[in-house]
Amino acid sequence: MTAMIMHSPATLSAPLSRNDFWQHSFAATLAVALHAGVLLLLINAWAPSAPPLKPPRVLTTQLVMVAPAAQPPQPEPALAPAPAPVAIAEPVVAAPVEPVKPQAEPKPQAQKVEQSALARKRVEERKREQLAEQQRQQTEQRKHAEDAAQQRVAQQQAAQQQASQAQAQAQSVERARQQALADSRQYLPLSKEAPEYPERALDKNIEGDCSVEYTVNPQGRVENPTVLDGCHPLFIRPSLAAAQTFRYQPRVIEGVAVSVPAVRNTFHYRIK
Repeated sequence: MTAMIMHSPATLSAPLSRNDFWQHSFAATLAVALHAGVLLLLINAWAPSAPPLKPPRVLTTQLVMVAPAAQPPQPEPALAPAPAPVAIAEPVVAAPVEPVKPQAEPKPQAQKVEQSALARKRVEERKREQLAEQQRQQTEQRKHAEDAAQQRVAQQQAAQQQASQAQAQAQSVERARQQALADSRQYLPLSKEAPEYPERALDKNIEGDCSVEYTVNPQGRVENPTVLDGCHPLFIRPSLAAAQTFRYQPRVIEGVAVSVPAVRNTFHYRIK
């Protein structure tokens, strides 16, 4: 706020009195005071206000002492009754009897520890026994299985041997049959005539056998017949003559007829 003082020309020209001087001085002082107050107000309003400070948080702890729980009073050991006074002239004061001290009981914690240790030992022993029993059973089962497998293998081998033997026997029989059939086909006799009995042998009642050996040629005829040892002289000629009349089926190898040497035939001379 500004106060303006206007001086009239009359005032400026007239000399100021003492009262007027004081009045003007007071007015000037008041104006200056007002300007100073307005300036201070402006300064205070313009200055930034500082943020309010938050009071720091304080943790307060308090130590509380709790009184121990009151234990029930222990019963005092019963005192032995005082002995009855003896009826004598002067009374006798009985000596005080000391209280019986209770026996110290074992600590329950030690008993629990010992019992738990014994229980663990029993459990471990039972587990070891069960494990040993299981191992024994497994060993027996494995042994039985191995024995059964060996028996099955032995039975299979025996069956195979029997089958192979039977097959070999069948094969040998078949080969023998085929060989016999082939041999019979090699020089199968087609016709044989019996020799004539010599008259001189009949007159003398001579009997005997005569074996003749010869070769069957590719045409099935007999070649080079010869009499073997042991033949009676009377039976030689009729035996050779009869052998010459024999006819055989030729032996064929790979489609070609071949000779069969050393073929034997025995003639039996009997008188009926």
